[in-house]
Amino acid sequence: MADSAETTLNQSAPFVPPAAPPIADFHPPARPHPDLESSSLVDISPPEIVRRHSAAWSGLHVETIQVMRHTPFEYSFRAPCHLLIAPELGERYDGETFVAGLPRSTLRDFTHKLTFVPAGHDIRGWHRPRALARTTWFYIDPRGPLSDPALRFDEIEFKPRLFFYDRDLLETALKLKSQVENSGSMHRQYAEALGIVLTHELVRINGDAGLREPVSRGGLACWQQKRVAAYIEEHVADDIPLATLAELARLSPFHFSRSFKRSFGMPPQRYHAHRRIERAKQLLANRELSVTAIALYTGFSETSTFTAAFHRLTGQTPSRYRRNLD
Repeated sequence: MADSAETTLNQSAPFVPPAAPPIADFHPPARPHPDLESSSLVDISPPEIVRRHSAAWSGLHVETIQVMRHTPFEYSFRAPCHLLIAPELGERYDGETFVAGLPRSTLRDFTHKLTFVPAGHDIRGWHRPRALARTTWFYIDPRGPLSDPALRFDEIEFKPRLFFYDRDLLETALKLKSQVENSGSMHRQYAEALGIVLTHELVRINGDAGLREPVSRGGLACWQQKRVAAYIEEHVADDIPLATLAELARLSPFHFSRSFKRSFGMPPQRYHAHRRIERAKQLLANRELSVTAIALYTGFSETSTFTAAFHRLTGQTPSRYRRNLD
């Protein structure tokens, strides 16, 4: 790729993006071409900072994008197709992402946070990257032959969603991404089958949008409890924003906090802290791991902080707990 003659922005310098024009209201998408053209792909500026690899079959174009420099960049997209974005790694010092119909987001860490942009909507943003992002973009023809006719996929009015987590959808997306990366040995029938599954997953999460009503006085529904608890277990070492958990349950943060406490007997933050310590107890049984290493594995930046949290919840220090295991 040819080097740019433009001066590269310094990472430490503040990046002020140009004023973006207002996002247009939603317009019904025009009938897309049978095969998605390259002109319908995301526009990234400056283009030389990314490496792109793609594969396509009728009705679906999958593109992997690897950022190669810690250089601020902008991106934009609007085309007559649906777009699913699946970041494997996404961290920024600063930036903003906006999708037509949704509030703008300045989320700094959006690793594994999916975004869905229906046909006819805009997505725009800018990043000052903290990590070299790896992202897969799925361009889906609403009238493509891969969708199951019984779904009536092209008749569904999909809702935009920004930075959400759904394990099943993410797993399907990553399987498709793997097929693109190994395009030399790609099994076309398998990839097409995954494309069909992807459309079903999109219909499922679109139907979930109707579950945003406050829950009953009994607390969270079973599916909400399972989804939230599983997410906490998978990210037990991370700082999990309350808004992220509320989004998983399709509730406002206020209703989620109240319903979570009724279901689990404690607020979300305390439950997360308990799960961290339970994970630490499991790791302490492994004598090859130091207490310092276990502190890091469970999300504590310092051993002293870990020891204080462990003692507060168990009445023992980690070292004494380990000795008592004998």
